[in-house]
Amino acid sequence: MMDTSERGALMLVRFTAAAIIGWSVLDVALYVLLCKHNGVPIKPVPCLGKCVYFIIGVVMLVKAKAIAAWLSEKLDL
Repeated sequence: MMDTSERGALMLVRFTAAAIIGWSVLDVALYVLLCKHNGVPIKPVPCLGKCVYFIIGVVMLVKAKAIAAWLSEKLDL
């Protein structure tokens, strides 16, 4: 069973990961819309650069329990 500090840390990590994923998706979508609006071709390098945050968010979601345990341990000092 998880104690309250670990559960709170898990919620914080999951919320942060979801926010990073949402920010990344929104950033790529806005880049594509601006390119379409201005008639500029969409370049793959900026899109891949913006997708790095999406990957970081997914890794955070996958490792959320381990990150939350580490965070909870650091905050319980």
